[in-house]
Amino acid sequence: MLAAVVLFAGCSNSKSENNTDMGSAAIENIMTRTSIRSYTDQPVEQEKIETMLKAAMAAPSAVNKQPWHFVVVTNREKLDSLAEGGPRKGLTAGAPLAIVVCGDSNNFFESKPEFWVQDVSAATENLLLAAHALGLGAVWTGCYPDEIRINAISSKLGLPENLIPLTVVVIGYPAENPAPKDKWNESKITYIK
Repeated sequence: MLAAVVLFAGCSNSKSENNTDMGSAAIENIMTRTSIRSYTDQPVEQEKIETMLKAAMAAPSAVNKQPWHFVVVTNREKLDSLAEGGPRKGLTAGAPLAIVVCGDSNNFFESKPEFWVQDVSAATENLLLAAHALGLGAVWTGCYPDEIRINAISSKLGLPENLIPLTVVVIGYPAENPAPKDKWNESKITYIK
């Protein structure tokens, strides 16, 4: 929990001497986040779930439409059902929690409805970073734009038509500790000066 407080405090606009340290903690959190695919059976506390959801909802969105909706799944039967037909078969089988991050078509930006994918992706990344800061492991599993996955998730959870699953974020206490990947690649950068 302290890591989350440090992470979020480091992103504030205050000008204290500790901003450099807090900013370093935020960067460290980003650079050390990894995808976790194996979990202990320890349940994720409600306080941590709410902290992750608050972080997700702090994401930017086109004209502040906030076109996201989060379906929190802790029911073992539903988690097992998602594991059978989800984005990566079997992935949610041992996890105590999955959050299905959806776009809510009732809140899409009218003139550019396709921006919902970017907005909900930003919320998903915030969710992943918050999970890591809280000592949890998580993995982003894609649904959208795969119609088979979208329909399977929607059907298994009984989602209304206005909710479009973008991703299933599988979350729990990690049962593995993979080293973070160094993804720095200068060939993917162009400077225009």
